[in-house]
Amino acid sequence: MSRLDRLLEAYAEHIASPWQQGLSGSEKVIFLVYTPSDELRLRVYIDEFELRTREAGHGWHHIDLTNAFPQWMANHRRRDKYFARPELLSGHAEGKLTEFTRHLVEQVRAGVAAQPADSVVALSGTGTLFGVSSVSELVEKAAASIQGRLVVFFPGDVDNDNYRLLDARDGWNYMAHAITGA
Repeated sequence: MSRLDRLLEAYAEHIASPWQQGLSGSEKVIFLVYTPSDELRLRVYIDEFELRTREAGHGWHHIDLTNAFPQWMANHRRRDKYFARPELLSGHAEGKLTEFTRHLVEQVRAGVAAQPADSVVALSGTGTLFGVSSVSELVEKAAASIQGRLVVFFPGDVDNDNYRLLDARDGWNYMAHAITGA
């Protein structure tokens, strides 16, 4: 059985168990942690995660963030200025684009708030945020809007609640439920 098969089975078991009520938003977050080298293979599995979620009696709403930054940039009022002088983008806090992150948070908040309490909202493509936004900030700021569960497909590593996107040197501590294929 492959790592992704094990991840799928662990997820299916977890999502089929009774959902505890009265949890905070951050306690409703599930990180599906896999090695970055499995990213393309994982994308083939997303329909299987949906199927297992629906078999467990829950709804499913998928938000793919893969093209979130290029779409945001294409519609940005100053895009031509940024394309002519990309260094203008690097002057933001900790190298992150705060305006883009705010946009992304609102998009994800709207997506999770629109789903009923028995549904899963799944975020994929989080690796594409590396260097332009923050998965930790996105999840933290969207958590209060979660009605059901937020599943984050996470190409990286987790060790004692310390998450590292794409095996980056720095990570963050987050109190979500982590599922791995180990």
